[in-house]
Amino acid sequence: MALAITQHPLYTLNPVGQEVIFTVSDLTTVGAKFNVKYVAEVHISTVDIDLNTSVAIGTFKTTPNNTGAGMYDFRPIVESFVSPDNLAALGSSYKGAATTAIKTHPLHLVDKYSLNDNVVRYLKIRFTIEGSTTATGTVAPISGEEEDSVQYTLINGYLKYTDVQDRDATGNFGFNTEIFQLGGGATGNQLLTNAPTTQYANINDYGTLSFMTTPKTGDVVDTTLDYFKIKLYDDSGAQLGTNITIDNLDANGGNTTWNLDTKNQLLHLGCFPANLKNWSSIFLAHTTNLSFYRVEAFNSTNFLISDIYTININCPTLKGYEPIRLTWLNQWGVWDYYTFTMKSTKTISTKGSTYQQLAGTWNESIYSPSGYRGGKKAFRVNATEKIVMNTDFVNESESEWFEELINSPEVYILEGFQVDATLASPNTYVTPARLTTSSYTKKTVANDKLMQYTFEVEKSKTLRTQSV
Repeated sequence: MALAITQHPLYTLNPVGQEVIFTVSDLTTVGAKFNVKYVAEVHISTVDIDLNTSVAIGTFKTTPNNTGAGMYDFRPIVESFVSPDNLAALGSSYKGAATTAIKTHPLHLVDKYSLNDNVVRYLKIRFTIEGSTTATGTVAPISGEEEDSVQYTLINGYLKYTDVQDRDATGNFGFNTEIFQLGGGATGNQLLTNAPTTQYANINDYGTLSFMTTPKTGDVVDTTLDYFKIKLYDDSGAQLGTNITIDNLDANGGNTTWNLDTKNQLLHLGCFPANLKNWSSIFLAHTTNLSFYRVEAFNSTNFLISDIYTININCPTLKGYEPIRLTWLNQWGVWDYYTFTMKSTKTISTKGSTYQQLAGTWNESIYSPSGYRGGKKAFRVNATEKIVMNTDFVNESESEWFEELINSPEVYILEGFQVDATLASPNTYVTPARLTTSSYTKKTVANDKLMQYTFEVEKSKTLRTQSV
């Protein structure tokens, strides 16, 4: 029996936060050789991998188990090669100004599209086997025993214990990520979010929706994204103006010609109200009467290839509550957003260093008492701001979605649309925060009737003052 891969991930698109199991077997070599080990040469790259020219990130060995097979879980390895995108990629734009290595901006503010820099990587593995002819002989690779895996696409996501995984007849298993590959029809082709397809935002809120552009194999329609269409509506459901079309072009931050580079496999779309205010004259012309709008993806033959996402515009609160918009890293490695429109309270706590100051002038020719000298003084004062926020009444789909906010390792406070000064750095839009709410009770209509949630965040950066 020659070396063979007997178990591998069921799907070629995989979140890294799951078991990435490979099993290889060569019972002939295991039975005939001593000191046998299976060898995995792991390649991770941002471009299509050629195992004969690519440089491996590492070589990993394992001894045969009791059945003679070698078993690997590559999750601890691949997890460190992907990370979230915080800045928009080169080629995108902010308020019409192109992104450069010097002139960067947060991803959330992007005008139209942004490629991904860090969320997607490729994985390919070459398996070999080694052993010796005697118990004390030299261990060497077994000639001709080599097996290559197919190429896998990895995204910066994870699986929950409740996520159902498929399994085939040979034991290969995995989560069905084909739901994220755009296809035919308006349902079952979701973007990279567990958020409800109906969301709410203020007219000055920024945000993105992210999606896979990897063509779906075996589909009856062309699944390559050609453009997103945005349709504006008033409160009666009548369409306002003409459609806003965002073509998937290099000039818009997308890819005119799609290729296998990982940066093209996942795109971010700036489609919340402030993103559209950045550049769309059609959107600006109808903000007064705008009640909601729909975001839809189409292929080159004008066939709908995604779920339809509806963004409802929040009515201004008459009580004057300050809205707080949070963004957090979701299950699939990209960003979700929610604006807290009800009562919020801010608390500033200070912590400083003190010293005992001498009264008078001790380092002069004569001693002079001074009223402002002496006693305990503050050497430095650092302030920390905490914010307690309340949602409006929400439905059960939003209630379940908030679980990801509690579990997210990255949370930020996101400011709304501003009129920037020329050459101003957009550093005031995104503030790192830490969610200090440590427990979450999932509410239901049956148990709680009207559902409302309270969360508390702490700004991660302390406000430093003068040191004396």
